Amino acid sequence: MDKFKEKLAYVRADLDAAVSRAEKQEEEAKVLEADLLQKDHEITSLKNRLQLAEESLAKAEDHIADAKSNLDEGETTKTVGESLMRKVSLLETELDSAERNLSDTTEKLRQMDIKAEQFERKVQQLESEKTNYEVKVEELTVKYDEVKKEMEETLKGLEDM
Repeated sequence: MDKFKEKLAYVRADLDAAVSRAEKQEEEAKVLEADLLQKDHEITSLKNRLQLAEESLAKAEDHIADAKSNLDEGETTKTVGESLMRKVSLLETELDSAERNLSDTTEKLRQMDIKAEQFERKVQQLESEKTNYEVKVEELTVKYDEVKKEMEETLKGLEDM
């Protein structure tokens, strides 16, 4: 009888532990899904910034091309030439800045993609573990019901004696 009660207590403790682990895994999955959603938003934001940087880069390149073509056409006045040179210099500086920004944004986007993939793998792993724990909880529940039924039958048999 004591062994039976010990076995029943062990099954209950094991069932409680499995339920606790399953709940913990579900919470972790929710947190990771929220992180994944946040990372997706950051990726979208970075993609928009990348597009704006590329457009800015294209405009700067057009301005430089225009300025260089104006210089090539032989602007005659010194002030116009100097002004265009300053403009070209400024545009080249803007172009360098836009290229650095584009490079930084591209690197951040790449890192975000890697992190998003890692989070997706972690979510899949946690969902798999959750499924395994749910199966284990179901198995333990069945065992618990069987042991409970066996105990009731044993008690009933003892009472009939």
